[in-house]
Amino acid sequence: MTTFIDATDDLRDDLPEPGRGPGHRLSAFADRHIGADEPQVQAMLKRVGLDSLDALEQAVIPPVIRDGGVPALPEPIGEAEALAELRALAARNTVRVPMLGLGYYGTHTPGVILRNVLENPSWYTAYTPYQPEISQGRLEALLTFQTMVSDLTGLETSSASLLDEATAAAEAMTLMRRASRLPATAAFVVDTDVLPQTLAVIQTRAEPLGIPVVVADLSDAAAALDGVENGVFGVLAQYPGASGRVADLRPLVEAAHERKALVTVAADLLALTLLRSPGEDGADVAVGNTQRFGVPLGFGGPHAGYMSVRKGLERSLPGRLVGVSKDADGRPAYRLALQTREQHIRREKATSNICTAQVLLAVMAAMYAVYHGPQGLRQIAERTAGHAASLAAALRSSGLTVVHENFFDTVLVSVPSMADDVVAKARDAGVLLRRVDANHVSVACDETTTSAVIALVLGAFGVSGGAGEARPAIPAELGRTSEYLTNPVFNTHHSETSMLRFLKRLADEDYALDRGMIPLGSCTMKLNATTEMEAITWPEFGGLHPFAPSADTEGIRSLVKDLETWLAELTGYAAVSLQPNAGSQGELAGLLAIRAYHRSNGHGERNICLIPSSAHGTNAASAVMAGMKVVVVACDENGNVDLSDLSAKISQHGASLAAIMVTYPSTHGVFEEGIGEICSQVHEAGGQVYVDGANLNALVGLSRPGAFGADVSHLNLHKTFCIPHGGGGPGVGPVAVRSHLAPFLPNHPLDDLAGPATGIGPVSAAPYGSAGILPISWAYVRMMGLEGLTRATRTAILTANYVATRLRQHYPVLYSGRDALVAHECILDLRPLTKATGVTVDDVAKRLVDYGFHAPTMSFPVAGTLMVEPTESEDLAELDRFCDAMIAIRAEIDQVAAGSWPADDNPLVNAPHTAQCLTGEWEHPYSRSEAVYPSGVNPRFKYWPPVRRIDGAFGDRNLVCSCPSPEAFED
Repeated sequence: MTTFIDATDDLRDDLPEPGRGPGHRLSAFADRHIGADEPQVQAMLKRVGLDSLDALEQAVIPPVIRDGGVPALPEPIGEAEALAELRALAARNTVRVPMLGLGYYGTHTPGVILRNVLENPSWYTAYTPYQPEISQGRLEALLTFQTMVSDLTGLETSSASLLDEATAAAEAMTLMRRASRLPATAAFVVDTDVLPQTLAVIQTRAEPLGIPVVVADLSDAAAALDGVENGVFGVLAQYPGASGRVADLRPLVEAAHERKALVTVAADLLALTLLRSPGEDGADVAVGNTQRFGVPLGFGGPHAGYMSVRKGLERSLPGRLVGVSKDADGRPAYRLALQTREQHIRREKATSNICTAQVLLAVMAAMYAVYHGPQGLRQIAERTAGHAASLAAALRSSGLTVVHENFFDTVLVSVPSMADDVVAKARDAGVLLRRVDANHVSVACDETTTSAVIALVLGAFGVSGGAGEARPAIPAELGRTSEYLTNPVFNTHHSETSMLRFLKRLADEDYALDRGMIPLGSCTMKLNATTEMEAITWPEFGGLHPFAPSADTEGIRSLVKDLETWLAELTGYAAVSLQPNAGSQGELAGLLAIRAYHRSNGHGERNICLIPSSAHGTNAASAVMAGMKVVVVACDENGNVDLSDLSAKISQHGASLAAIMVTYPSTHGVFEEGIGEICSQVHEAGGQVYVDGANLNALVGLSRPGAFGADVSHLNLHKTFCIPHGGGGPGVGPVAVRSHLAPFLPNHPLDDLAGPATGIGPVSAAPYGSAGILPISWAYVRMMGLEGLTRATRTAILTANYVATRLRQHYPVLYSGRDALVAHECILDLRPLTKATGVTVDDVAKRLVDYGFHAPTMSFPVAGTLMVEPTESEDLAELDRFCDAMIAIRAEIDQVAAGSWPADDNPLVNAPHTAQCLTGEWEHPYSRSEAVYPSGVNPRFKYWPPVRRIDGAFGDRNLVCSCPSPEAFED
């Protein structure tokens, strides 16, 4: 690849010979993870004006955050040794046939999806599709997910996935509260047959918001709802119920609507291929998860939750929504719709704090539906329900009582005083059944159930022989008659050849880390090493049910304990919980811990959360969700927290101060010198200090928040600790706290090692959240060691300063610290250029596509700017390729300023350019070659965007959120 540099840059002549240099002592893996070798590091240091990484650290890191402690981590090991240790941990798990149910089921992941989605970096290293022109593949896959959910639930609009079923139900609760016109004292009613983890998360989320939650048997809905004091704004029912019961939803829906309440149904999508849909029964909202559509159990996650709504509620949907719009040529194109609802724009007015979806898992679930099609899904459902029915018939024939007449996959059996014996016998036979109480056992069938498994289950009940065939135990009046998945996408790709090519076509339309650098500020798009990823698909991790006995899950629990310990060491905190399955959930958990701490001390009046104006938008949304009131603290002209305004706000709110949330280094990319003063002022006023861990990639090995004054942080394992972003999820956002907050970490009612009920309750459906991807971060820390992690941090800071130094003469760097140095990211200010030429930050971002790059973060935290974070994984050649592109774009802007190109017709305003746009008449004042092969772009390796610039406003005005017909794409 040819690298072009600006005329003033003669640095390349001074590069030493390739190699890591004398005395280099990093682990072999760290050498692979860190992109720049020693000669490249020295070249960057020279450009920045420093002679060593030690000198860089001394110049950048303020003394106030140096605690002198040395985190205790094991010595690093190589990739083969790490995999051997992971194999040893995996061997300590026992994978039995999981028939525990409760929303988690065995499933077969089709090999073509396993290999070409879950294990494919084109899918797992992509970022959230905020640049839609280069995200068309995953946007189409997400639109397919939305169509699948809408079709099966019978409701008009579905979002592009949520975190899990329990949090989706909690989001439905707040959606219904906002949509209701009833008084704030009205209650939310949850049926007794709702999944227990869902109820627990709802209670966690409802309490700080002051929402009364009533648990009631809704089999007689009218009587139950009339018995609720102050009225009911919303109802949640499970379909089928946690006990397996299938009930007619219509009487419940009618009773609720007569009382002006909305209805949410938590529905099993596989069951909905046989059962009448919630939409047909009049429900307002449907929620659930899509795990059984080909996504491994993973000890509880990650799995894509879903939410769909009836017409009229679509603009209140939380999270992300993919819509169909058109590009500059009028052709259909996909984008995230209604983006003004995103938290970084609405802040404390956000509808939720769901900033991380489960895109990778939603893609898997959607492709599972594409591969099997409507008939294939129905066959899987009929086979599953048939096994349950045959099991029930055999049990009844032996004299046992099956509690429910109508059920889909779950059989509830009455075994007076014998439940423990039955469960123990089944476990000895290799099958996990659920003990409901001393007198009842539940058996959940799934796609993996066979006649041989049914025979083992019958043996545990003392029934000899096998079971005959039986029809599903679903009455005709509840059976589904409406069509679903009629779009051609679900009726075309049923051979592996066709499916393989479909997935390849989608991947080719996207830009991910396997193509090149993604320099997104605040997002840390670094290497997700193959060795780190390998263990997540091992059955010893992927095949574990989240509620399996602790004796069967010793290996994964040991891995969790290791990671909690290492993260506590690296951050200087006393305790860590890995339960939050997104950074947003970690924020919420940390703030709930602070709230619970104040209340335990008799200070329930402390409800003010101070948040700097530069903060991540999720901070404000999380504070509101935690029952706090947000007060914004100003930043000074250098982008730092204004200490005088902080003092004034503390004085103003006094005894009501609960906490301050600060991001460190700041969202402006600077190590603020005043962080010690911030912590001191807040602590003296009785508040707690929350340090947002989004920028921890600039601290690991150099400084520890828990030691320099912070009380709590959330960490983003999908950023600093190498879990890939997966197109916008999965993520893990553990919460780390000092000792006085440790009693208030999340707990879980279904973890058999949880002990007495303490903490704030659960914030996710599974005890350890997205445990299935924790081996990634475990492997990263284990292979890097402290020295490797420290070197990575120093290199990340160096690369950001190198980029800032090279680009400063072309674009103003908005904020910096001492000696004009930045932290691990820098903000390029385009506002003066926009004012002078009319070229916008959007134009530059789209033009970068023509140069073969994903744009940096646009207009955050300052409108009209680009925030660049190179990370430690990029080598000097790639950093220079980006800098060269930005410098070349500045030269193009100068041509617009000089009048060589019109302001309304130039390569920037028309970017990005597709191959198709070159084939017609060309009437632009620049050449075709200038359009698509600008300076530094090698035609052989050219990335071609599939669409021109997308008209977002058109898509919002004409909201279409399901797959269009193929005719829409005909020219």
